[in-house]
Amino acid sequence: MAEKKGFWKEFKAFIARGNVLDMAVGIIIGGAFTAIITAIVNGILTPLLQSIGVGSDGFGALQLVLNKAAVEANPDVVPIILDFGIVISAIVTFVLTAFILFLIVWTTNRLHEHAEKLKAKRKAAAAPAEPAAPAEPVAPPEPPKPTAEELLTEILAELKAQRKE
Repeated sequence: MAEKKGFWKEFKAFIARGNVLDMAVGIIIGGAFTAIITAIVNGILTPLLQSIGVGSDGFGALQLVLNKAAVEANPDVVPIILDFGIVISAIVTFVLTAFILFLIVWTTNRLHEHAEKLKAKRKAAAAPAEPAAPAEPVAPPEPPKPTAEELLTEILAELKAQRKE
């Protein structure tokens, strides 16, 4: 029973973290953007492509019936259709969604950079000129870290030791 309490305690801590909530908000916003982009593709781009002659049904005309002869011979036969139009439409929707999200992230990052520069300028202007402090002693260099190969060798040795026990 103690294991279940620990599990639920860890689960509660996981859910309470800010990044989980940020992820949930991101998923909801992503769904809203997907709806917008789908509307743009279906309402604007597809009709434009139809008008320049991609096909009478736009991307929907890009289909290949694999058993056309069998369907023509017997109308009861279900046609096997490869629908390239749906795939192309999904790719266009994905690229547009990714591009718009990139623009949003890019703009947000630029705004954050600009805000940080302004904060640094204000802080530098507000801070009185202080004499330079004496240099702090330099810490001794850290010992070299083990390589991945050395770590894997240690882990393998521990696993072998545990297996023998």
